[in-house]
Amino acid sequence: MKSTSISTAAPGTLAAPQAISTRGLIVATTIGNAFEFFDLTVYSFFAVLLGKLFFPLASAQQQLLLSVGTFGVGFVARPLGGVMFGLLADRFGRVVAMNLTLLTMALGTALIGLTPTYASIGIAAPILVLVARLLQGFSAGGEVGVATTLLAERASASRRGFITSWQFASQGAAALAGSFVGFLLSHFLDTASLESWGWRLPFLAGVLIAPLGLYLRARIGHEESGTNEHVHGGHAARKQHGVLRTVLTRDAMQLLFALMLVIGGTSAHFIVLYYMSTYAIKILHLPMDTAMWCGILSGAVMLVVSPIGGLMSDRFGRKRVTGYSRAALTLLILPGFLAISHAGSVATLYLVVCALAALHSINAGATGPLLPELFPRSTRATGLSLSYAAGVSIFGGFAQFIVTWLIGATGNPNAPAWYVIVCGVISLVPLAFIVDRTREEI
Repeated sequence: MKSTSISTAAPGTLAAPQAISTRGLIVATTIGNAFEFFDLTVYSFFAVLLGKLFFPLASAQQQLLLSVGTFGVGFVARPLGGVMFGLLADRFGRVVAMNLTLLTMALGTALIGLTPTYASIGIAAPILVLVARLLQGFSAGGEVGVATTLLAERASASRRGFITSWQFASQGAAALAGSFVGFLLSHFLDTASLESWGWRLPFLAGVLIAPLGLYLRARIGHEESGTNEHVHGGHAARKQHGVLRTVLTRDAMQLLFALMLVIGGTSAHFIVLYYMSTYAIKILHLPMDTAMWCGILSGAVMLVVSPIGGLMSDRFGRKRVTGYSRAALTLLILPGFLAISHAGSVATLYLVVCALAALHSINAGATGPLLPELFPRSTRATGLSLSYAAGVSIFGGFAQFIVTWLIGATGNPNAPAWYVIVCGVISLVPLAFIVDRTREEI
């Protein structure tokens, strides 16, 4: 990746005396997003084990439902976090809000890693995990929207797609790292060690990302204080009748369009990158270390292909790349699941996962910059955070719970594909009404 410099000044203002490099901006901005998705990956891939440890009195199917349900409950707090941190970002600066999300996320992650199991403290164990997931969800609700907003605003129009797409590439990197850690632990530790202490290691190690993130973001915060971004992001908004009211009234249609776009992307993301490992264990009855490779491969694909999607959107337009990639994934996911079911081979599973992950990554790379382009600058962080958090809360966070229930209720192992298809169709609708701002400054 070419490391040029990006001015930290808002459009129409003088540049800061010392601009941060593209690489430095991307790493500092996306590290919180990577932290969140590393934790989500680890929790998702240990969902079966966590269900056994924290809900031992339930049946095997109920344990998994309770485990992925607890995973999903954390997403309930996302809209509230999206509103709070979005308002903070629009009023006091993007970096202030991002640092607060990082600290809250670290607190929730540490709580999961340190909570005793049901066998030790009874019902208090799943309650503490639930509280931890709510903290994680609250912080994550603001992290993605605010960080994506910052990347989009710091980039030039000609490179906005490529630079913003690294926010989603970081999700792939986190899924790759989390899956690889899960694979190593499940492969080299015996069952007793994994259940007693091994599963805790990635959560506790993940907490170390927080101080690193704060250190990297310190320079952005310093440079931001030398620009008028604070003024543009907050003072103008405060002159209105409140940022949130403005988003819900003046920007209501943009909010709806953004929400619909997020629904398609988040459903595919949580099925292709996270649920496929659980699917391989529970439906295909594959060993855990074999199933973990679904996450490793899909994470690697997203890391590499998301920036390609961003580049394509810079060249061919956001709407075109978003529409074609979403339509392709919607059409091909059911044949992919049918191929997995009929072939019954690990090679077919891995091939289908990689193909679906590639289509999703192109879509994410193009949709990422499209979302902040929908909103005016004064309410952008709030609008994007709220729409992203609401969409991910319902259609992403509970995706694994919904499809697990659907498979149990219908006996159809292809239920996850139908879920993604319905969400994908919804996400195609707003593309007929959105104005493409690919080559405009925002």
